[in-house]
Amino acid sequence: QVQLVESGGGLVQAGGSLRLSCAASGRTFNTLSMGWFRQAPGKEREFVAAIKWTGTIYYADSVKDRFTISRDNAKNMVYLQMNSLKPEDTAVYLCAAGNVLNGVTISNRYDYWGQGTQVTVSS
Repeated sequence: QVQLVESGGGLVQAGGSLRLSCAASGRTFNTLSMGWFRQAPGKEREFVAAIKWTGTIYYADSVKDRFTISRDNAKNMVYLQMNSLKPEDTAVYLCAAGNVLNGVTISNRYDYWGQGTQVTVSS
């Protein structure tokens, strides 16, 4: 079992920045692929970014060059630095973990999920 707890969400003006954190516990963190997804009201869950246990990184086109995912295996943490935020980035952001070999952009490939943290970007 893996427990995930997100933090760092909040209200920010367009153009601002936020840093989300995800604390993982329960098993060997450095063998897991970690992902960030988001879900806005009335919309499907959407891939944002992922980092595999190898360090390979993936981004959705909509956030590329604005968001940065990173992990600290010593602290069992994964981060999402979000810059140049836009109102369309408003959503609940969820951290996910799993032994994902292929398809890190697909939500059902992940076994464990956090409760999410709300990010609201005002125009």
